[in-house]
Parts: sequence; structure tokens; C-alpha cells
Amino acid sequence: MGGDILVIGGGIAGLTSAIEASETGYSVVLVEKTPFLGGRVAQLNKYFPKLCPPFCGLEIFYRRMRTNPKLKVFTNAEVLSISGSAGDFSVTLRIKPRFVNENCTACGECAKVCPVEVENEYDFGLSKRKAIYLPHAMAMPMIYAIDEFNCNKCGECVKVCKYNAINLKETEKTLNLKVSAIIVATGWKPYDAKKLTNLGYGKFKNVLTNMEFERLASPNGPTKGKILANGKPINSIAFAQCAGSRDENHLPYCSAVCCLASLKQATYVREQYPDAKIYIFYIDIRAFGRYEDFFAKVAKEKGIELIKGKVAKVEEKDGKLIVTAEDTASQQKVRKEVDMLVLATGMKPSLSEDPIPGIEVDKYGFVKERPGVFPAGVAMRPLDVMFSNETATSAVLKAIQFARR
Repeated sequence: MGGDILVIGGGIAGLTSAIEASETGYSVVLVEKTPFLGGRVAQLNKYFPKLCPPFCGLEIFYRRMRTNPKLKVFTNAEVLSISGSAGDFSVTLRIKPRFVNENCTACGECAKVCPVEVENEYDFGLSKRKAIYLPHAMAMPMIYAIDEFNCNKCGECVKVCKYNAINLKETEKTLNLKVSAIIVATGWKPYDAKKLTNLGYGKFKNVLTNMEFERLASPNGPTKGKILANGKPINSIAFAQCAGSRDENHLPYCSAVCCLASLKQATYVREQYPDAKIYIFYIDIRAFGRYEDFFAKVAKEKGIELIKGKVAKVEEKDGKLIVTAEDTASQQKVRKEVDMLVLATGMKPSLSEDPIPGIEVDKYGFVKERPGVFPAGVAMRPLDVMFSNETATSAVLKAIQFARR
């Protein structure tokens, strides 16, 4: 099959690119590696600075997609190779079996009888899911998927499905495309916090990453939005900035969103625990442009203390975490006892670990623009949601120039 533009990645930048390009009249193929669209944004509790939930925006996107004849979407699909040049690319896709077809009504009877439970990647392992699953109630497509690596093919789901929606014998397919331009919106992964050995991640239960904390605070998360440490309300919490970012031993660049994300997450704590003590350890607070107002508003709230110093050590004593850092303003070593520590881990481009033949990246894994191939969102550089959307629109404008030719 063919199309004018191929969009790789179904996160916020990929959705923006695909919808904007197709609504201008160009035929677009959107390819997402996982069974569901939404990317990292679908895992957030709220955006900053408005502090509104992401699903309102995502649902508007999904509605526009459903009525768009120019847009073809493939989930559970990945790009195997890209050849050719601008205006005449040949692309090979591998479409993995979903094992569930469009007859699915998302009734959930299949999941009830599935005997297999595995860690839920949507909640970063903080909860369990079945081998046949929907990640959340706003999933797109609203069709269950079977995790082929964990399904034991017992057939219990087939027995209870009233709609003939499950085929455990479905096989992998290959599809060849001809497109004029390619938009790469492959997104990012959180930096592996286990590599930050001095910060206690993986050693102490109540040391979490910032994305894990998003899930903990989300109404559809593992605790239904209640922020708990050892199953109990918290009285104090610390946020450690630049956990892996701006560090020559890890990610030497600034990840752009971490400061604002931690300020946002401080508001989650303040909403649930007005009297909790909140400590934010930072190197520099980077709140550029209109985000300066958001920073100033949160920073002056009661109980929030900003400490200019990088966390050097984390220990545990009597169920409490002891966070040690040097306050560079006072030139004093500070130790804070807290119930929970949240690490502001950086953004690592997905292609740094999972390259696509035919897509060029720099030494960090960010996509290089070349004729006919345009990065968008965090595939280009660390960005927040707003700027991801802006770069997606920019990529569309460039891509349709090749499509017009």
C-alpha cells in the first residue's frame, strides 16, 4: 500500500502529526509499536502548567481520528527498514499479532478468566495485569490485546468470548509501503534509575521515579490516586532533580521537563496532604518562558522548601528515608528524613536503544533531520507536551512539501 506521509510513533507528537497532516487532505499511515496509542502522555496524571488531566485532549484526538478517511493506523507494528530517498521511500513494516479483532466489545470477560498475571507496564510494574488486557478505560483502540510473551494459550478467553473476537492462531504479517515523507515521533524512555546507585532506587521501597509517581497519583493508577508510603499517608517527601541528567556519567544534557514536573508533583502532595513537608533538591530550576509564573506560584506555597544542592546519598532507618545533600547556598550539609523520595529521571530517546534502519541519530539517540525525514517531539530533543505538539506541526509543514511534489 502507499501513502503520502508515514508517521512513526503514536504518542502525543505522532498523533498530532498524523491528524494535522491527514486533515489537510494527505493520506497518512500512522505506525505504533505497542498495541495502544497515547504514549507517555497517557501515563500522566496531569499536564503542567494548567494541571488538567491528559485524557480530555487525547479523547479529542481519538474522535478526530475515528472520522478521518485519510488516516490509516497500525498498532503492534514496527518499522523494519527504510530505503529510498525523499519523495520515494520504501518502508517495510512488521505487524505483530494482537490475537483480538474488531469484534471485541471490551466487555472484559476474557480478562476475568485469564489465569496469567504479569507486571503492568502501564503502571511501571506498580500493579499487575492479565495476559489479555486493556491498559486503561480510555484506551485507543478500545480492543483488548494479548501479550504473546506471557500468554500460555490455555484458551479460557476463547471459551467465554461471545463475539468470536479472539484468534490464538493469528500470525505475524509484513507490509510494504511507498511514501513521500516520514515523520519520526518515536518518543522517549525514562532513564534507568538503577544506574544511579547512590540514590537507593531498587534498594529502598519508597524511592520512586517521577513517572512511577505520576501513576501513583493518577485516579486510574495502582492506588486509585492515593499517595501512600508503606500503605500509609505521608508526612514528608523529597524530590531529587537531575537524577541522571546533566551528568557526564549518565545523560549529559538537560532533560527539559524535570523541574516543572517535580513542581507539578508537589501540588499533588499538597492537595492530599496540606501539612506535609515537601523538599525539592535542585541544581538550577529551569522554568523558561511562561512557565516562570508556574514556578513562582508553586515555590511560594506553604510547606515547600527548595534546596539548591544535588542529592549525594540516600539511606533508610526505621522505615524512613534519610536524604543527604550539600546546600550550596548555605554551604552546609543537610539531611532530611522523609517518607518518600521521587527521582526526576531524565528523558532518553527511544531510538538510542531501539534503532530503526534508515533513520539517522546523533550520539545521544535523537533523530537527525534529513530530506524527507523529520523528527517531532522528544525524538528530536527533550520537550514538554506543548513544544512536542509545536514540533509535530512543524514536521507536518515540512512533510507535505515533499508530498506535494
